[in-house]
Amino acid sequence: MCGIFGYANYGLCSDTHKVLDILVNGLRRLEYRGYDSAGLAINGTSPADVVIVKAVGSVDNLESSVNKLQQTRFEQPVQLPYHVGVAHTRWATHGAPSVFNSHPHTSDSSGQFVVVHNGIITNFKPIKEMLTSKHFEFDSDTDTEVIAKLLKYLYDTVRENGEKLTFPRLVMHLVHAIDGAYALLIRSTVYPNELVACKVGSPLVLGLKPAEREHISVIRSSARDSHLGKKTPARIPSAEELSIDGFDGVEYFLSSDASALIEHTDKVVYFEDDDLVHIRSDGHLRMYNTGDSETTRGIASNRTIATLDMELEQIMKGSYPHFMLKEIYEQPESLLQTMRGRVLINSQSENKTNALQIKSDVHLGGISQRLSDFKRSSRIIFVACGTSFHSCIAARQVMEELTELPVTIELASDFIDRRTPLFRSDVCVFVSQSGETADTLEALRYAKKCQALTVGVVNVVGSSIARITDCGVHLNAGAEIGVASTKAYTSQIITIVIFALQLSLDSRSKQVRRKEIHDALLALPALVKKTLTDLDEHMKAIAQRLRDNTSILLFGRGYQYATCLEGALKIKELSYIHTEGIHAGELKHGPLALIDENMPVILFASQDACANKVQNALHQLMARGGISNMIIIGTEGDSNLEAFRDKAQLVLVPQTVDCLQCVLSIIPMQLLSYHLTVARGLNVDQPRSLAKSVTVE
Repeated sequence: MCGIFGYANYGLCSDTHKVLDILVNGLRRLEYRGYDSAGLAINGTSPADVVIVKAVGSVDNLESSVNKLQQTRFEQPVQLPYHVGVAHTRWATHGAPSVFNSHPHTSDSSGQFVVVHNGIITNFKPIKEMLTSKHFEFDSDTDTEVIAKLLKYLYDTVRENGEKLTFPRLVMHLVHAIDGAYALLIRSTVYPNELVACKVGSPLVLGLKPAEREHISVIRSSARDSHLGKKTPARIPSAEELSIDGFDGVEYFLSSDASALIEHTDKVVYFEDDDLVHIRSDGHLRMYNTGDSETTRGIASNRTIATLDMELEQIMKGSYPHFMLKEIYEQPESLLQTMRGRVLINSQSENKTNALQIKSDVHLGGISQRLSDFKRSSRIIFVACGTSFHSCIAARQVMEELTELPVTIELASDFIDRRTPLFRSDVCVFVSQSGETADTLEALRYAKKCQALTVGVVNVVGSSIARITDCGVHLNAGAEIGVASTKAYTSQIITIVIFALQLSLDSRSKQVRRKEIHDALLALPALVKKTLTDLDEHMKAIAQRLRDNTSILLFGRGYQYATCLEGALKIKELSYIHTEGIHAGELKHGPLALIDENMPVILFASQDACANKVQNALHQLMARGGISNMIIIGTEGDSNLEAFRDKAQLVLVPQTVDCLQCVLSIIPMQLLSYHLTVARGLNVDQPRSLAKSVTVE
């Protein structure tokens, strides 16, 4: 939620038009995160001048305002040897969407301090009250404006005391006065051509161009703010600076997401909590860590300059009209990538006595070093939100079956509220596409305090969950831009299934079952491709029938219960049709009252252990008139469904092993939700009020 983008260059003598284009394009790369307004700030024609542009609505609206600015104030591009620009897409948390509430926010009318912020400041009210008592006036309802005005208050107070603060030292005063989660970019006319970036709890990535070193040294500084009743910062220690040999020119890029950087550079540094970067007016960079000894324990004394394993094409739509459709059709390849090097071929054989020889048929390198710890565990707890929560439900049964351990699935927000007891013998698995989900991160920090073994299952390399957990697995599904998750969901399911296979590797009694699942995994990408080819037009036609409905009910059980939940989520979040996913076993406990001939019903009927019970539910629905508006998603070759071919709409997917059937069954639901949304004239990739990465509670 929200996105920040910053750009600074030194020694390049570029013009303002280029800088504006970079900032606007950076925001476009962050649109998928969700937003309701946008803005940016750049250098004016003098060190004391800053130009701010804001717009409510899309980045297109901001670009229109920028174009007007270029035709008036910057009709002739201004050539400068340095530029410092910050930009922001806002998601309303404090204050309605408006120009006044849009970022950047300033300390005063002259723009002495300019701030863009992703996150929430939890103690902004008492700070705002204090500043109001000091005769500061506020123009917005946001928590971010408090940051800008607090900077000015601290600066003025220190200056009145005869002290002189460097920019990073001033920001250290700030960060020790505010609480909450934040990623900040701060520029100032008092410190011309300098930029400070810092973060706690919200993602932030630094891109460098060029980058000739392997790491950046970190200066420890646990300073506290005297002006708010805390310790005064000690003098900032000297340390090695990141400099560019010869200094022919350097560019720095800062973003909430590495995907916004890839077209500029593949050399990045991921911020840890309490990291603060200062880019000086001469283009040299220093990194500090402002955490206390407790929060910084175990954090490395330098930050590795990583190379992004990402191509620009991955974050472009190509020939597809929407990112979501592109990502739905990428699933055969994304599943292959998730399994590559992990699901091994020809790994088992039989000897002359027909006894199965156990060999390694799967390999998850991210957890292999902790297998002994897993084997000593007493239970496995999966913690996630939204679609990731559903993927955990989808794989729970096979995890329980193969490990013979109790497996619980927790909504991260509820897990936090209850502060459920955890023990050292527990394994806590945190599943998140972005690796930055706020509730899941808070649950992870709680589990770390309880000394449980923590495992991350994420799609974004270098994300917070990936860095904080004891071990983990990357999905390798490729960048997912559409707000509605598709390929990450199916990759999450098979990753957890592979996880279960790995944990049960030495269980002789499970080998036949393991081989069945192993072989089905290898065949799965081809079946997904067939499902897409066979059902796209079919689901498009069904979407036309359902487009004007106000409610839809989905029923299933066993492995298909998760498909009900995920299918319902996809429809409601994209098409805005009220949709519920209901366990078929709960039919008589309330939902049956909703069934009549006008209520659309989607029933999942697979050939598995629950088939007879699902058939029973089907007959109950028929008795209440539900068959007249029913869609049955079943499997090819199921003779039990032939009797309903003339009564209901049948949608058949290929059959596979029971624990992977949900991967195939969700494909028609993804297609249906997509086509429903298009048919209703809505924006598929940017549903209202939703964001790709939920980085605030």
